[in-house]
Amino acid sequence: QVQLVESGGGSVQAGGSARLSCAASERTGSAMGWFRQAPGKDREFVAGISWTGSETLYADAVKGRFIISRDNNLNTVDLQMNRLEPEDTATYYCAARRFWMMTPAPTDDYDYWGQGTLLTVSS
Repeated sequence: QVQLVESGGGSVQAGGSARLSCAASERTGSAMGWFRQAPGKDREFVAGISWTGSETLYADAVKGRFIISRDNNLNTVDLQMNRLEPEDTATYYCAARRFWMMTPAPTDDYDYWGQGTLLTVSS
């Protein structure tokens, strides 16, 4: 059972940057992604990355502002968030697909989830 632990949430001002990190308890051998859930809203896909890192997917709302990356030697996946907006305020979740599912999916077809980290963007 893969365990995922997010870190890096907090409070930032609009226009600023933040970086989230997710540490996996073991090599996942699969694609990973970031999702978020704002208060009163459904969870939504933010970004995904393939096992090799060669393929990335982004939600339209974050394209051009967020960058997902991974380090398979460290079993980590990061989300660099730039030009943050108050609408980015949410709890962010790291997720991993099951072993051998190499490509990211823009849906919640992920088998392992972290506990989430809250990011608040103030105007």
